[in-house]
Amino acid sequence: MSFFAVVVLAFSMSMDAFAVSVGRGAALGRPRLIETIRTGVVFGIVEAITPIIGWAAGIAAARYISAVDHWIAFGLLGAVGVNMLYAAIRGPEEGRGDSNPAMSSFAVLMATAIGTSLDAMAVGVSLAFLQVNIVIIAFAIGAATFLMSSGGMLLGRLIGARFGRIAEAVAGLALIGLGSSILHEHLLG
Repeated sequence: MSFFAVVVLAFSMSMDAFAVSVGRGAALGRPRLIETIRTGVVFGIVEAITPIIGWAAGIAAARYISAVDHWIAFGLLGAVGVNMLYAAIRGPEEGRGDSNPAMSSFAVLMATAIGTSLDAMAVGVSLAFLQVNIVIIAFAIGAATFLMSSGGMLLGRLIGARFGRIAEAVAGLALIGLGSSILHEHLLG
């Protein structure tokens, strides 16, 4: 996987965390620096671990499905991308608690981090079929997520949740494009 593809993947995977962080930042008003860093660290670590878990599961199943691995990668990346587009269009769910000051509790932060990282686990499964260095990719995803979620917290009070939805839509399109590129390369290569 090229450097450019790793960067696109890393920032695409961090967009859902960014969108949530913008909402958290808007809900908290003026988040303290420690809250901003804590959010970035938790989101970054969880987002870095989940593709490794997915990758390990994919490696375990790789010998059984190697003939269709490019279709699986395309399907998983496409599904995650479409889901991100749908979430961006749908907007915030009622009763989710984004505007609740309780958003700063660690339990809510951890649950949100896990929820936003499930797509990274699915992407990890698809990466198992591409023979990539998962450690580098997981680190890139974690670092991008740390930067994007910390920045999202800081930007939240300035730009609100609307921009976060736009970023999530762009990330969804990028994942669909990445999945299509993988399928194109395997079918023509």
